[in-house]
Amino acid sequence: MMLAELSQVLREVPVDAPRDAYADAIVQENVLGKQTDATRRLTNQRLGELYALDHRTPLFRALRRVWEIDEPGRPLAALLCALARDPLLRATASPVLELPAGAELIRQHLLEAIRAAVGDRLNDSTLDKVARNAASTWSQAGHLEGRVRKIRRCVEPTPGSLALALWLASIEGLAGEQLLSSGWTRVLDRTPGELHAVVLRAKQLGLLAANIGGGTVEIDVSDLDSRM
Repeated sequence: MMLAELSQVLREVPVDAPRDAYADAIVQENVLGKQTDATRRLTNQRLGELYALDHRTPLFRALRRVWEIDEPGRPLAALLCALARDPLLRATASPVLELPAGAELIRQHLLEAIRAAVGDRLNDSTLDKVARNAASTWSQAGHLEGRVRKIRRCVEPTPGSLALALWLASIEGLAGEQLLSSGWTRVLDRTPGELHAVVLRAKQLGLLAANIGGGTVEIDVSDLDSRM
């Protein structure tokens, strides 16, 4: 997920800056303190793949909106964006999210999930690297804990991370109560009913419009990607 690198770059580059400004900050200005030009260029490429770093991209605009408003939710927001853009990371979601709190992640299950997604396109060495990176990403987001043994932990949803999850679900055509039970909100480790209170907090922050009560669930996140 490269959370530390993403955080530093978003601190250094203005919200409405073009893609070139992010590239210049990473490669030319070396705001991340990378030792070689090759490493700087690779970092710029990988961050671009995961997050776009382009204000013309709706998902990145939505990410930057919640990033500025909801600091505690940044790791989860970054995870949601990376999941949306990285199919290999997305393939590891079920092995992690299906684990009950306190259970240990079995590495073989992670490898099998990736293998099922890519078939024979990756050799064992590359597959192992993808699994390590995925486990690190889920750890940075808070779903896993431990250096050697990865233990499942429940995360705490925040208004910004929920708003981004709901926005992603709306892109898939979901609406109303369906938004709260999508694969995106599953990342937040709460039932739809438990998310109602977080929806109202997101509403207070101006991240969405909502009407919840009397058996009615109306949620509108269409403005989340509006240009700031």
